[in-house]
Amino acid sequence: MIILKTEQQIEGIRQSCHMLCDLLDSLHGRIKPGMSTKDIDSYCHSWIVKRHARPACLHYEGFPAATCVSINEEVIHGIPSRDKIIHDGDIVSVDLCINFKGYISDSARTYVVGNADASVLKLVNVTRECLYKGIEAASQPHARIQDIGSAVHKHAKANGFDVMRDYCGHGVGLDLHEDPEIPNYVCLTMSNPRIREGMVFAIEPMVHMGTHKIRILDDDWTVVTADGKPAAHFEHTVAITHNGLEILSER
Repeated sequence: MIILKTEQQIEGIRQSCHMLCDLLDSLHGRIKPGMSTKDIDSYCHSWIVKRHARPACLHYEGFPAATCVSINEEVIHGIPSRDKIIHDGDIVSVDLCINFKGYISDSARTYVVGNADASVLKLVNVTRECLYKGIEAASQPHARIQDIGSAVHKHAKANGFDVMRDYCGHGVGLDLHEDPEIPNYVCLTMSNPRIREGMVFAIEPMVHMGTHKIRILDDDWTVVTADGKPAAHFEHTVAITHNGLEILSER
């Protein structure tokens, strides 16, 4: 069931999202070669609790960290570890959720560390573009949820990439995962509701350099590309207000 949010609830989610945007902004230039993914998680956890909020991912369905940190071929849900060291040329996807006064924000960015290959830079840039293509599609009059995935998939394929099939965007705001599901392609087995005022959801393209197929590591969380090629991930929480679509997780 899709939960339509009130203006008061959207304001609470907005505050949480602005906090998350500030945190993700602060990571630019902070992620460097030699750091561990646990260093990123520790920084984010401390940043959140100092602002009297809670990391919403921590212990969610058993996830053991505040932050999902995924490197190169790791698409999503990477578990931070002191043994996982970041190197020059890596791309690092950071996916974060904050619970601020009961309101949930969700956003992700992929950061380029040092000197990455041109093909990897293209992947990151196209994935970011896919996010805004999806947002643009969602903002059109009479748009439906599947219009988002259509726009994301079309732009990724036009640039020689593919999209994640097994995981998708979702409603958010009062819980971490709500209806509706928002695929990054046209999925005929999913519902296709019309987008309307009061909806709050996370659009999150996960774009692969190679095959869309994935596998899950033995930790039962980390999702990697089946062919070992890099993937990138960008995500925004958006709200449909009486003034139109608003990107909540962007200042």
